[in-house]
Amino acid sequence: MGYLYYGYYSFYYEQARVETMRSLGIPYKRMEELGYLLPVRDLHIKFIKPAFYDDVVRIKTMIKKMPSVRHDFSYEMYNAKGELINTADTTLVYLDKESRKPVQCPEFVKELLRPYLDQQK
Repeated sequence: MGYLYYGYYSFYYEQARVETMRSLGIPYKRMEELGYLLPVRDLHIKFIKPAFYDDVVRIKTMIKKMPSVRHDFSYEMYNAKGELINTADTTLVYLDKESRKPVQCPEFVKELLRPYLDQQK
């Protein structure tokens, strides 16, 4: 059909989230080395306009509040014309790697996020 397969959107949002966290100094690999896992609890996607094969898209990733046990991300996807084509939200949960039980977001993550969240006020 020429449209981007709807299942790929979640993959793109995963990549955007990983790169956002890496740019903030929080690579996922390091989180796992420190004993944390971050599985996705919820994913909500709103399709506004289609993306087509070979489209170049830009994804804006936002963290709007300080994480606790849950870490919420919001996304906006734009096409090459700058049109908003898709929005999404994900909620991840911090788990202890050994027990697989929920734990609080590590303090060092909060410290790295604090300057960005304070700017939003």
